[in-house]
Amino acid sequence: MDLNSASTVVLQVLTQATSQDTAVLKPAEEQLKQWETQPGFYSVLLNIFTNHTLDINVRWLAVLYFKNGIDRYWRRVAPHALSEEEKTTLRAGLITNFNEPINQIATQIAVLIAKVARLDCPRQWPELIPTLIESVKVQDDLRQHRALLTFYHVTKTLASKRLAADRKLFYDLASGIYNFACSLWNHHTDTFLQQVSSGNEAAVLSSLERTLLSLKVLRKLTVNGFVEPHKNMEVMGFLHGIFDRLKQFLECSRSIGTDNVCRDRLEKTIILFTKVLLDFLDQHPFSFTPLIQRSLEFSVSYVFTEVGEGVTFERFIVQCMNLIKMIVKNYAYKPSKNFEDSSPETLEAHKIKMAFFTYPTLTEICRRLVSHYFLLTEEELTMWEEDPEGFTVEETGGDSWKYSLRPCTEVLFIDIFHEYNQTLTPVLLEMMQTLQGPTNVEDMNALLIKDAVYNAVGLAAYELFDSVDFDQWFKNQLLPELQVVHNRYKPLRRRVIWLIGQWISVKFKSDLRPMLYEAICNLLQDQDLVVRIETATTLKLTVDDFEFRTDQFLPYLETMFTLLFQLLQQVTECDTKMHVLHVLSCVIERVNMQIRPYVGCLVQYLPLLWKQSEEHNMLRCAILTTLIHLVQGLGADSKNLYPFLLPVIQLSTDVSQPPHVYLLEDGLELWLVTLENSPCVTPELLRIFQNMSPLLELSSENLRTCFKIINGYIFLSSTEFLQTYAVGLCQSFCELLKEITTEGQVQVLKVVENALKVNPVLGPQMFQPILPCVFRGIIEGERYPVVMSTYLGVMGRVLLQNTSFFSSLLTEMAHKFNQEMDQLLGNMIEMWVDRMDNITQPERRKLSALALLSLLPSDNRFKEMKM
Repeated sequence: MDLNSASTVVLQVLTQATSQDTAVLKPAEEQLKQWETQPGFYSVLLNIFTNHTLDINVRWLAVLYFKNGIDRYWRRVAPHALSEEEKTTLRAGLITNFNEPINQIATQIAVLIAKVARLDCPRQWPELIPTLIESVKVQDDLRQHRALLTFYHVTKTLASKRLAADRKLFYDLASGIYNFACSLWNHHTDTFLQQVSSGNEAAVLSSLERTLLSLKVLRKLTVNGFVEPHKNMEVMGFLHGIFDRLKQFLECSRSIGTDNVCRDRLEKTIILFTKVLLDFLDQHPFSFTPLIQRSLEFSVSYVFTEVGEGVTFERFIVQCMNLIKMIVKNYAYKPSKNFEDSSPETLEAHKIKMAFFTYPTLTEICRRLVSHYFLLTEEELTMWEEDPEGFTVEETGGDSWKYSLRPCTEVLFIDIFHEYNQTLTPVLLEMMQTLQGPTNVEDMNALLIKDAVYNAVGLAAYELFDSVDFDQWFKNQLLPELQVVHNRYKPLRRRVIWLIGQWISVKFKSDLRPMLYEAICNLLQDQDLVVRIETATTLKLTVDDFEFRTDQFLPYLETMFTLLFQLLQQVTECDTKMHVLHVLSCVIERVNMQIRPYVGCLVQYLPLLWKQSEEHNMLRCAILTTLIHLVQGLGADSKNLYPFLLPVIQLSTDVSQPPHVYLLEDGLELWLVTLENSPCVTPELLRIFQNMSPLLELSSENLRTCFKIINGYIFLSSTEFLQTYAVGLCQSFCELLKEITTEGQVQVLKVVENALKVNPVLGPQMFQPILPCVFRGIIEGERYPVVMSTYLGVMGRVLLQNTSFFSSLLTEMAHKFNQEMDQLLGNMIEMWVDRMDNITQPERRKLSALALLSLLPSDNRFKEMKM
């Protein structure tokens, strides 16, 4: 492709490719696709996206096509690979100028340079790093920023390579440029700190951007660039200096507004500091040992003392808590039970930890976590009132929950309490002791403190097993609190029923369960929706517990089921409906057939809910799970559900329908359960089997369930089923046997064997195309014992139950092997006798013996053979 003549044409087509008109767009895309393999095309693209006078959308598209071309054609071994001459020209052109004015395009250029670097640097592109280093030194702000942006993406990409040779190259690179990277970061950091008080927001933001980028480079070099980083003074000097820099940046937050771009960048930089420490601790725990003391001092002071007041923010607190948690839980810092078996590095780290976590420090952390971080906030209480379902979703693990402060504080409490339970158990017991008896409903702060302490007792349930008489506490303290109906007491009603759920599988006498069931019935009628949803959760934990007794539960079953159904109708959020459905499913599963008198309302409601949830596939999965348990509970009576049930199975298992991606596994399970509980195969149930052939073609992890479904049809209605579907099924099996695993072959053959067993007349005829393969496997001595055993079982069925068909099969195989029938039969019997020990199942051994004995009266020369 000639650059001069092609540039205009390519530019025109790229312009067309940015059109919103599909009639213009599609031909342009086709043309660009044809040019992808043309020599010189990427040189033209380079000229286009580096020409700042052209339309931004055209340049953006040119960058994307160039980037995609690197993935497809840059490697030497790729089909239509770029020539070495063109790649040399492109590499030089990419780093000629770092002056892209558009941020988004600059980022894409930096990414594509990094992609090339991953393949070519340093061997084919030794000048890249030196050029970047020189470019980040220039005074021009734009060039400096773009070069630094590229430097970061190149470092990030090279650090991600995992082959030993690539790791060695990156170690060499890191050693060579680390000092420069540190100096660069310090320079930009000092510049930012000097400018922050100037009031020039643009200058502050510019220097902060460079600080952030240079710190990103240092993070990759520090974490991934050294085998033993603790032996490098520059690395350890940088890491030790992070804490002072963090203090400086946190103080800067006082002078930067809370709602501007600078504030956002400042917080990102502060978080990046903590990520450096967390990543380094994760990758080099023993190299981190000299930093343990300082990390703990810094984190605890900012999170658990007044030092952090006014400067910390939620995500920073989360990061500090994660740092404490990782140090506390790190297995590298935990000595063996026999201290002499531990390494000196482990003992040193353990000694530092023990010296820091003294009784006063642990007590203060525990009290602060409970009395400060566990308290429900004004924001949470407002959400409780205004959006109760949203509140419960957040509390039980919504999308944003895992990134918020509350779960982080709870996990830190659990980890510290587990590690130092002997020290902290008396502290928590003392906090419990001070809260005995009822709490004044007018004292909201006291109610929230009690809620927080109960939260701690629930989280530490396993650790408190020997220290708390929970049965007495339940009867004397918790049960009376559940009976306080005042509206302001609802946080405690919710917390107490949650607390019982945490202890139910830890320490709760079976004799007390009727009292609990009575309380649950009352709370499922509570005026507050959050309390009712939490109660449903505890009910699920109760019926799931291994000490659950149906006889104790049955007197409350009707009331609970009715109230749960009312709750299901009342809630509107998809997540909440799913949750309540799971509770209902658990109840149905545990009481099984005892549920029959009470499911009428649910059976009538589920079709409506299924229709309403058309856009919510996860809710439909929950409905499928509920239907599975309903069918199991109803048994043969589930036939009355077929008008709703069968279309649901049809949709869920139809691979041509998009929802099957979400519904298939549960849909197949429901199909199987429906067959297992069906007294007979109805025409509608038989018609659903049309979905099976595409399912077998998928060869997915659901094949085992598919085979069980096929067996179900064979056992329920072999004649009608085989006459309708055996031909297509046999074709699917023949295709499967070519590529399926040994276990899969056995499953296919077991289906064939069951068909022969149930219907000895139709079975051999319908699966005739498979039987020659079975015969050949026996003659040739199949090497896998389990497959050979199944072959012999199939052939034994044919031989014993349909002699005429076996005779015709023997004739066919004698012709294929070009042998006399007697000779072939003799070879088969000889192999059969030789492999009898492969058959481990008694029923199949008996079958084989009978099949071989049936040959004794036959008029051939093998009748005297010793069996």
